Amino acid sequence: MAPKLVLGVDIGGTKVAVGLVNSGGRIHHAGRAAMIARGSAEQGFRAVLQAMDGVMPQARAARVRAIGVCAPGWVESDRGILLSATNLPCWENFPLARKLEKHYSLPTRLTNDASAAALAEAKWGAGAKYESIFYVSLGTGIGTAIVREGEIYHGRAGGSCEGGHMSINFSGPLCGCGKRGCVEMYASGSAISRRARSLLRQSRNHRSQILKMAGENISNVTAETVEKAARGGDPLATEILQAAADHLAIWLGNVIDLLEPEVIIVGGGIGRVMMAFRARIRRTLKSWAINPGAHRVPILNARYGSQSALAGAAAQWLVPMHRRND
Repeated sequence: MAPKLVLGVDIGGTKVAVGLVNSGGRIHHAGRAAMIARGSAEQGFRAVLQAMDGVMPQARAARVRAIGVCAPGWVESDRGILLSATNLPCWENFPLARKLEKHYSLPTRLTNDASAAALAEAKWGAGAKYESIFYVSLGTGIGTAIVREGEIYHGRAGGSCEGGHMSINFSGPLCGCGKRGCVEMYASGSAISRRARSLLRQSRNHRSQILKMAGENISNVTAETVEKAARGGDPLATEILQAAADHLAIWLGNVIDLLEPEVIIVGGGIGRVMMAFRARIRRTLKSWAINPGAHRVPILNARYGSQSALAGAAAQWLVPMHRRND
């Protein structure tokens, strides 16, 4: 028999990734398109349809029978509603699953993106041999999830594990969530690009390779620009990424002291960038984790890298998920 295939859709603050996923966690016919996160609700929905339409011919040919979707923020999975997301301001109480189900005439499930990614890594990826996993998705924002014995921890009402909005500085910058000093304001892709643009406005930094790579236009600077400049030896870019890694270590120290997971898995589009500073994070953790066994908690790259959430979106149909019964 041909393996069961599900159309997975990962919606982020800047992109929509789509692909066919089989029962072994393999991704086929992956594609992506830009997300319109700060337009109207309908503009955001049309951006998702555009990305999905690019892969839908292959999905129809493979007789895909279901769609799995994930998105950041607070999601009510049982009703398929995205309640709110800092990095998707276009939607509030948006019935995303129902609208996609109606448009494509295929049953659709929706979950949080970090929960989806953690599920994929626990089932098929870097966490397959561990019972207790803390998953971190570093992208436009920071998403987190906890897996215990193969099940996602959802909390009392399904809104747990927004770890990116744990404050590490109560007098820090105001986050889009309304709190101050969230780790997302220091170690996410948005934070990296924002910090770079701020420093480049200072005349002493005008010779940085970051600015040259952005075509001398500060507004074009992204986290990816900073990474490329750092790989080329640019001091300013390296300084920015080191600062992000240090803030990440402060936060992870708190996570280890609170949860003491068997493993920490780092994924997302910026995860690979930050994991290049894993040795620095390890050194810094010595000052920020009091747990005597902190050094024994492995910090691993996600097997799927930036595609963990895409695989996990489809896993909603391919892997039994824990559902809280009220």
